[in-house]
Amino acid sequence: MFNRQIVVLVLLPLMLISPRAMAAYAYFGLEPDIVTNYVSTSSRNLGYVRVTVELMLEDASFLEAAEHHSPLLRATTIDIFGRQPEEKVKSLTGREEIRRDCLQKLRQLMKQETGSEMIKDVIFTKYLYQG
Repeated sequence: MFNRQIVVLVLLPLMLISPRAMAAYAYFGLEPDIVTNYVSTSSRNLGYVRVTVELMLEDASFLEAAEHHSPLLRATTIDIFGRQPEEKVKSLTGREEIRRDCLQKLRQLMKQETGSEMIKDVIFTKYLYQG
């Protein structure tokens, strides 16, 4: 009898969690890495950035749509990085602003294309720059 009470006490909180809270996120990597130039303060030198981008999707059911739209997602991310000034690319706060810009724009595009924002977050797993 004691064992049964433990099982019920352990399972009861799990049953009270909404199905949405139990949904697993999925990750989709934009392959290959994003490599592009950015606006350098010196007209002689051209800076470049190389970033590995992972998209956290709201649900695994969005993986197929993310793969289908990956050229659009990549092109948009490249465009965002290409418009950034050198000081923004090289600073930690600037990097975070770029990440949030990517998240906002990619969500907006996916809403237009699929009817769902589907992207929970954008993660930069590698971030290298030179310039």
